Amino acid sequence: MKGFTSRWAARMLAALVLFAVCAPGQCAEGAKKKILYFTKSQGFQHSAVARKDGQPAYSEKVLAELGKKHGYEIVCSKDGSLLNPDKIGQWDAFIFYATGDLTKPAPEKYGDKEPPMTPEGKQALLDAIKNGKGFMGVHAGNDAFREGYDPFIQMLGGEFHSHGAQQKSWSRIVDKKFPGLEGLEDFEMMEEWYAPTDINPDIHVIILQDTKGMTGKQYERPPYPATWARMHGKGRVFYTSLGHREDVWDNPITHQVILAGLKWILGETQADVSPNLQQVAPQPEQFMAAVGGAAPAAKEPAATPAKDEAKKTGAKKTVRKKTEAKK
Repeated sequence: MKGFTSRWAARMLAALVLFAVCAPGQCAEGAKKKILYFTKSQGFQHSAVARKDGQPAYSEKVLAELGKKHGYEIVCSKDGSLLNPDKIGQWDAFIFYATGDLTKPAPEKYGDKEPPMTPEGKQALLDAIKNGKGFMGVHAGNDAFREGYDPFIQMLGGEFHSHGAQQKSWSRIVDKKFPGLEGLEDFEMMEEWYAPTDINPDIHVIILQDTKGMTGKQYERPPYPATWARMHGKGRVFYTSLGHREDVWDNPITHQVILAGLKWILGETQADVSPNLQQVAPQPEQFMAAVGGAAPAAKEPAATPAKDEAKKTGAKKTVRKKTEAKK
């Protein structure tokens, strides 16, 4: 009996020591959780994800350092083959700052010669999330696969609509209990504020974009979701509009929001992400996604002269390209 008690005590002590020394992001065996930060730009390429002379992009360096500091292995890549069905199982979660149809090659001017995602890889990603992998979209992460109401957008919970000039604006904390954001107060920041459309009614709003005092047609609407969370099957999905410029990536608030989202999508923290859109930020119908998979018929705000002309000539893609050129 005495020997049994001693062995039991030794095992308990070893377990406590292991628990004490394991860094966040590591399992009991000490293996770091592995996250893919995917920064391919088939559409507009932001400077925060642009590589120069083969060196990592600014946001890649910041995110990799944050991962190292908090015990995660964050792999930064523009290689779409890493999402193929035979490779996707190595990832615990995915972070996207990516634009355009990612199953097509990036424009030559970006110098990105890495292969695009395959259609099979795209489906593997969606299946992986539905079956329990975590996903985070950062800033332009909702500017991917925008043709129609794509399954990727349905998974994410909202789509990039447009943005106005960069400006200072207030962000309002709606969910003050979201783990990792406790104590974060409303903040004012200079940013390129994305305005969303095709908003899924089941999202849980965490941070709200206050449109009062903002300049630009895009912001002539009620306050709208800027950071949110939702469940996609068994998978946890998180999005934040923060991250346009390099100085935004240096901001401690951005770090706090991204880390809070990362820990949650990895299942390291628990949060009530019940739908709250209608309670905290009801949206005009034209910005909402229709439940059941079909995009709403009217998703544009009041047309500007440029849009009126586009409608007359059928030049819808020209309007989109003009919008992307302003980012």
